[in-house]
Amino acid sequence: MEITSTAAIYCADIENCREKTQKNFVKEMLQSLPKLYLDFSDPELDLGENDEYFTAYVDENQYNEVRGHLESLLGEHDVFLETFEEDMKYSDTPVAASISESLADIYQALFNFVAIVRDTDGESIEGAYKECRENFVSYWSQTLCNVQRALNHLYYNVELQDTAEGINDVQDYSGPEDVDFELI
Repeated sequence: MEITSTAAIYCADIENCREKTQKNFVKEMLQSLPKLYLDFSDPELDLGENDEYFTAYVDENQYNEVRGHLESLLGEHDVFLETFEEDMKYSDTPVAASISESLADIYQALFNFVAIVRDTDGESIEGAYKECRENFVSYWSQTLCNVQRALNHLYYNVELQDTAEGINDVQDYSGPEDVDFELI
Protein backbone atom coordinates (compact mmCIF):
# COMPACT_ATOMS: atom_id res chain seq x y z
CA MET A 1 0.00 0.00 0.00
CA GLU A 2 1.51 3.32 -1.07
CA ILE A 3 0.14 5.04 2.01
CA THR A 4 2.46 2.98 4.20
CA SER A 5 5.47 4.12 2.18
CA THR A 6 4.41 7.77 2.40
CA ALA A 7 4.01 7.45 6.18
CA ALA A 8 7.38 5.67 6.53
CA ILE A 9 9.15 8.36 4.51
CA TYR A 10 7.65 11.07 6.73
CA CYS A 11 8.80 9.24 9.87
CA ALA A 12 12.31 8.77 8.47
CA ASP A 13 12.50 12.47 7.53
CA ILE A 14 11.46 13.45 11.05
CA GLU A 15 13.97 11.07 12.65
CA ASN A 16 16.77 12.31 10.39
CA CYS A 17 16.07 16.02 10.92
CA ARG A 18 19.35 16.45 12.79
CA GLU A 19 21.20 15.81 9.52
CA LYS A 20 19.42 18.57 7.61
CA THR A 21 19.54 22.31 7.34
CA GLN A 22 16.48 24.28 8.35
CA LYS A 23 15.71 25.16 4.74
CA ASN A 24 16.02 21.58 3.45
CA PHE A 25 13.97 20.19 6.29
CA VAL A 26 11.17 22.71 5.83
CA LYS A 27 11.17 22.00 2.08
CA GLU A 28 10.88 18.24 2.73
CA MET A 29 7.96 18.77 5.09
CA LEU A 30 6.20 21.01 2.58
CA GLN A 31 6.47 18.20 0.04
CA SER A 32 5.51 15.40 2.44
CA LEU A 33 2.55 16.88 4.31
CA PRO A 34 0.24 17.34 1.29
CA LYS A 35 0.82 13.70 0.27
CA LEU A 36 -0.15 12.55 3.75
CA TYR A 37 -3.25 14.71 3.72
CA LEU A 38 -4.33 13.32 0.35
CA ASP A 39 -3.64 9.73 1.36
CA PHE A 40 -5.55 9.87 4.62
CA SER A 41 -8.44 11.98 3.35
CA ASP A 42 -9.19 9.76 0.34
CA PRO A 43 -12.89 8.83 0.74
CA GLU A 44 -12.37 5.64 -1.28
CA LEU A 45 -10.11 4.36 1.50
CA ASP A 46 -12.72 4.93 4.21
CA LEU A 47 -13.14 1.40 5.49
CA GLY A 48 -15.66 2.07 8.24
CA GLU A 49 -15.31 1.73 11.97
CA ASN A 50 -12.23 0.21 13.56
CA ASP A 51 -12.88 -2.75 15.86
CA GLU A 52 -9.23 -3.54 16.63
CA TYR A 53 -7.09 -2.14 19.43
CA PHE A 54 -3.36 -1.65 18.92
CA THR A 55 -0.69 -0.89 21.47
CA ALA A 56 1.07 2.43 20.92
CA TYR A 57 4.68 2.13 19.84
CA VAL A 58 5.73 5.73 20.51
CA ASP A 59 6.17 6.31 24.22
CA GLU A 60 6.49 9.66 25.96
CA ASN A 61 10.29 9.54 26.00
CA GLN A 62 10.56 8.89 22.26
CA TYR A 63 7.97 11.56 21.53
CA ASN A 64 9.84 14.13 23.62
CA GLU A 65 13.17 13.25 21.99
CA VAL A 66 11.75 13.64 18.49
CA ARG A 67 10.03 16.90 19.42
CA GLY A 68 13.24 18.15 21.04
CA HIS A 69 15.31 17.47 17.92
CA LEU A 70 12.79 19.32 15.79
CA GLU A 71 12.71 22.21 18.24
CA SER A 72 16.52 22.40 18.23
CA LEU A 73 16.63 22.41 14.44
CA LEU A 74 13.97 25.10 14.06
CA GLY A 75 15.22 27.23 16.95
CA GLU A 76 13.54 30.63 17.09
CA HIS A 77 11.29 29.65 14.16
CA ASP A 78 9.49 26.89 16.09
CA VAL A 79 6.55 28.97 17.36
CA PHE A 80 3.64 30.17 15.23
CA LEU A 81 0.25 31.73 15.89
CA GLU A 82 -2.57 29.23 15.97
CA THR A 83 -5.63 30.66 14.24
CA PHE A 84 -8.03 27.72 14.50
CA GLU A 85 -7.83 27.27 18.26
CA GLU A 86 -11.38 27.33 19.71
CA ASP A 87 -10.27 29.54 22.63
CA MET A 88 -9.20 32.27 20.20
CA LYS A 89 -12.76 33.51 19.79
CA TYR A 90 -12.91 34.29 23.54
CA SER A 91 -9.41 35.71 23.95
CA ASP A 92 -7.59 38.93 23.22
CA THR A 93 -4.30 37.05 23.50
CA PRO A 94 -3.04 35.06 20.51
CA VAL A 95 -2.56 31.33 20.99
CA ALA A 96 0.94 30.15 20.11
CA ALA A 97 1.62 26.70 18.74
CA SER A 98 4.82 24.79 18.12
CA ILE A 99 5.92 23.40 14.76
CA SER A 100 8.00 20.77 16.53
CA GLU A 101 5.06 19.61 18.64
CA SER A 102 2.73 19.54 15.64
CA LEU A 103 5.16 17.50 13.55
CA ALA A 104 5.83 15.17 16.49
CA ASP A 105 2.07 14.62 16.93
CA ILE A 106 1.78 13.58 13.28
CA TYR A 107 4.92 11.45 13.63
CA GLN A 108 3.43 9.62 16.60
CA ALA A 109 0.28 8.62 14.68
CA LEU A 110 2.20 7.61 11.56
CA PHE A 111 4.97 5.76 13.38
CA ASN A 112 2.36 3.68 15.22
CA PHE A 113 0.63 2.93 11.89
CA VAL A 114 3.84 1.88 10.14
CA ALA A 115 5.06 -0.19 13.10
CA ILE A 116 1.78 -2.11 13.32
CA VAL A 117 1.93 -2.92 9.61
CA ARG A 118 5.55 -3.98 9.91
CA ASP A 119 5.11 -6.10 13.03
CA THR A 120 2.10 -7.95 11.62
CA ASP A 121 3.68 -8.48 8.19
CA GLY A 122 0.86 -6.42 6.70
CA GLU A 123 -1.89 -8.62 8.13
CA SER A 124 -3.28 -5.75 10.24
CA ILE A 125 -2.90 -3.04 7.63
CA GLU A 126 -6.66 -2.45 7.39
CA GLY A 127 -7.13 -2.09 11.15
CA ALA A 128 -3.99 0.02 11.49
CA TYR A 129 -5.16 2.28 8.68
CA LYS A 130 -8.63 2.61 10.24
CA GLU A 131 -7.09 3.62 13.57
CA CYS A 132 -4.74 6.12 11.96
CA ARG A 133 -7.54 7.50 9.78
CA GLU A 134 -9.80 7.96 12.84
CA ASN A 135 -7.00 9.93 14.51
CA PHE A 136 -6.47 11.89 11.29
CA VAL A 137 -10.13 12.92 11.11
CA SER A 138 -10.44 13.75 14.81
CA TYR A 139 -7.07 15.41 15.40
CA TRP A 140 -4.05 15.45 13.19
CA SER A 141 -5.66 16.59 9.92
CA GLN A 142 -6.15 20.06 11.42
CA THR A 143 -2.68 19.92 12.95
CA LEU A 144 -1.24 19.06 9.53
CA CYS A 145 -3.03 21.97 7.84
CA ASN A 146 -1.95 24.45 10.51
CA VAL A 147 1.70 23.38 10.58
CA GLN A 148 1.86 23.38 6.79
CA ARG A 149 0.74 27.01 6.81
CA ALA A 150 3.46 27.85 9.33
CA LEU A 151 6.13 25.96 7.35
CA ASN A 152 5.03 27.67 4.15
CA HIS A 153 5.49 31.04 5.83
CA LEU A 154 8.97 30.07 7.01
CA TYR A 155 10.05 28.78 3.61
CA TYR A 156 8.97 31.83 1.64
CA ASN A 157 9.28 34.67 4.16
CA VAL A 158 12.08 33.88 6.62
CA GLU A 159 15.82 33.58 6.17
CA LEU A 160 16.40 29.95 7.12
CA GLN A 161 19.71 28.23 7.79
CA ASP A 162 20.86 26.79 4.46
CA THR A 163 24.29 25.45 5.42
CA ALA A 164 25.47 22.52 7.48
CA GLU A 165 26.91 24.88 10.10
CA GLY A 166 25.25 24.23 13.44
CA ILE A 167 23.26 21.15 12.46
CA ASN A 168 25.43 18.88 14.57
CA ASP A 169 24.35 20.85 17.64
CA VAL A 170 21.13 18.83 17.62
CA GLN A 171 21.41 16.00 20.15
CA ASP A 172 21.95 12.62 18.49
CA TYR A 173 18.84 10.45 18.34
CA SER A 174 18.48 7.66 15.83
CA GLY A 175 14.94 6.56 16.65
CA PRO A 176 13.94 3.15 17.87
CA GLU A 177 16.46 0.46 17.08
CA ASP A 178 13.90 -2.13 16.00
CA VAL A 179 12.33 -0.20 13.11
CA ASP A 180 13.78 -0.11 9.62
CA PHE A 181 11.64 2.13 7.45
CA GLU A 182 13.59 1.14 4.35
CA LEU A 183 11.97 -2.32 4.42
CA ILE A 184 8.40 -1.05 4.27
